[in-house]
Amino acid sequence: MTIGIVAAAYIAAAVLFILSLGGLSGQESAKRAVWYGIVGMGAAVVATVFGPGVGNWFIILLMIAGGSVLGWYVAKLVEMTEMPQLVAALHSFVGLAAVFIGFNAYLELQSVLALKATMPAGADAAWLDQQGLTGFAKSLASKSEAERTILRAEVFLGVFIGAVTFTGSVVAFGKLAGKITSKAEKLPGGHALNAIAAGLSVLLLILFMGGAGIWTLLLMTLLAFFIGYHLIMGIGGADMPVVVSMLNSYSGWAAAAIGFSLGNDLLIVTGALVGSSGAILSYIMCKAMNRSFVSVILGGFGNTSGPAMEVEGEQVAIDADGVATALNDASSVVIVPGYGMAVAQAQGAVSDLASKLRARGKTVRFAIHPVAGRLPGHMNVLLAEAKVPYDIVLEMDEINDDLASTDVVIVIGSNDIVNPAAQDDPNSPIAGMPVLRVWEARQVFVSKRGQGTGYSGIENPLFYKDNTRMFYGDAKVSINALLPLID
Repeated sequence: MTIGIVAAAYIAAAVLFILSLGGLSGQESAKRAVWYGIVGMGAAVVATVFGPGVGNWFIILLMIAGGSVLGWYVAKLVEMTEMPQLVAALHSFVGLAAVFIGFNAYLELQSVLALKATMPAGADAAWLDQQGLTGFAKSLASKSEAERTILRAEVFLGVFIGAVTFTGSVVAFGKLAGKITSKAEKLPGGHALNAIAAGLSVLLLILFMGGAGIWTLLLMTLLAFFIGYHLIMGIGGADMPVVVSMLNSYSGWAAAAIGFSLGNDLLIVTGALVGSSGAILSYIMCKAMNRSFVSVILGGFGNTSGPAMEVEGEQVAIDADGVATALNDASSVVIVPGYGMAVAQAQGAVSDLASKLRARGKTVRFAIHPVAGRLPGHMNVLLAEAKVPYDIVLEMDEINDDLASTDVVIVIGSNDIVNPAAQDDPNSPIAGMPVLRVWEARQVFVSKRGQGTGYSGIENPLFYKDNTRMFYGDAKVSINALLPLID
């Protein structure tokens, strides 16, 4: 495959990636957008593998086949409820790949420089060709001293971002999967430790650029591993959706940095697309949660500044008959889905309930918070999968003012996004975060497994309000129990 065909394939892939990102902004175009991405990635892989200067095809094809089978198996095995932690895990792969590629680029550069040191006087590029240099090694041999200096900086930066992304994503996976505490935890010293590690990394960069050797790259990698770990450990569970988006951005910038090192234009473009889109999404989510974007990057939110407000009263339970009676009497209903709905795989039952209520002339809408479900867009995907009409699925800003005139709100497996403590308690970990004001409705029913505080560990005063009743039990079983009672 000639360089011209490779360049054309890269341009086509870049256009398809851009169309894919643009299409994902709407539910109706999302499926088509996914196919754009699949075709674009397929073209990129084929053009790269069979491009000029690429060898060891058997090993490459074997790895592609193995990765494809593993990816297919994981995609079939993982439920939609586990998608947040899967995304975090995949980000860690990108980060680790950036680390490995960075080290490989450095070692290859050192090997080429050692070979050039043995070049006979008066020899030219033809002599290097006779030594069997191909692909990346050949391009390194043709670089000037200034270009090699830039390459070292690119390698250092790529490894640093990749290492932070790797351990940060591993911790995010652990928190989302419940294998690590969801509470915000820092080592003694807090931000000072991160600052010291970052400062030492800058010092190591100076030494590395001065030719100090691979030990500086190794030590920086360890420091970056620590920074990634400590940053994400310092973020509370309520803010993990923002963290996943932020790590997505990190993985993109790591890929872009490695693209510069390898001289791969498509990797640069793709990494920049992922990095910038992830950063924009993180900013939008931070704005939606009333968080500082800088504090997100530094891992400084999700903590309390004092004791949380005491919650008074008790949770009052209700059975399916009571909920059904209220629904039969209501003219307007709003359903607020959360991660608990995903865990119970209740989206199908919820869709059936909505359809049955609408068939009886009732106004039914869904209210979606920007960070519902531990992953941006998680609830939208589940509802689309259950065939809920797009036009009744509304964002928080579109429906919040209507909740005060709503007869019944059904909250299914949500905690933080409907928590009045965000507005009433300045010491709450989610203080200042915009939430769905469901307590303003005439009646609120909360479908919940039990009386626990949920994933983030934050108590919710909503459950104790006079107009709230707790509909305990598995969400799917509870909603299915309502269906025959709706008349």
